Amino acid sequence: MNTEDSTPQEADPKEAQAEPELPPYMLEAARSSRSKCRTCKRKIDKDKLRLGILFEGPYGTGFLWHHLTCAAKRRIEDVEAAYELKAWEDGLEVPELAELQKLKEKAAEEKAKRKLAPYVELSPSGRAKCKHCDEIIKKDEPRVALLREVVFGQQARAAPVNVHVRCVQAEIRAEDCVTEVEGFEAAMRANSTGIDPAEIERTLAEIGEL
Repeated sequence: MNTEDSTPQEADPKEAQAEPELPPYMLEAARSSRSKCRTCKRKIDKDKLRLGILFEGPYGTGFLWHHLTCAAKRRIEDVEAAYELKAWEDGLEVPELAELQKLKEKAAEEKAKRKLAPYVELSPSGRAKCKHCDEIIKKDEPRVALLREVVFGQQARAAPVNVHVRCVQAEIRAEDCVTEVEGFEAAMRANSTGIDPAEIERTLAEIGEL
């Protein structure tokens, strides 16, 4: 089976040629560094294990490639199906499925721990800087997390940034801030966990009316 990166399997689905005999999954060591992971959007280095998931589009059939570890975190059902089919050539060393399932569990745990912005917390160190004024946020000083639009290639995502309480008014009015003013106080109270409720109220009072 030919899996060179220059074949229709490696090409964009719009350019891929119809190949009805392709399997639903292919697990292999990347033949080059030209493919890109459809999960993390980064290149897949040569010899790195990658999972190809068959894609049938209006312009042809081909594989959409993912780092095997990325697929484990985001598409564990596809990984399990590929393992059930043993979708790799004999001799290829692949990790135990249980190891990949643990990556999924860990990713789910980390996601559950993530806080939703906006929220207030006490700065754990005195090293981080306010993303608005670029001045240090002192250790144990309240800081507020807001969402800012960040562009990766052609995609825009909302990423949390930490600012001084005194900088919230200006930051929330910045063009790239995507935190909504409407419902801000309620969201702050709901999302700020592990902090004294009185500190939340002091923070809201210092921020003032938006």
